[in-house]
Amino acid sequence: MPKRILQGVVVSDKQDKTVVVSVERQVMHPVYKKFVKKSKKFAAHDENNQYKVGDIVSIEESKPYSKTKTWTVVEKNA
Repeated sequence: MPKRILQGVVVSDKQDKTVVVSVERQVMHPVYKKFVKKSKKFAAHDENNQYKVGDIVSIEESKPYSKTKTWTVVEKNA
């Protein structure tokens, strides 16, 4: 099965070798039929501490690095 790849914005880089990435998606409201933005935060592994707050990055599923960190940063997007 292929690994999922998501795109989001780095919202925290305070931890060592970890960044928190906020991924936003749009879903249709079941009653009002309008698109609503929903977001979720993922902890991603950043080996060299090279990504900073505000960077747009792609993250990929990986092996568990810790209890909450099961994603790794693949690349920085423009």
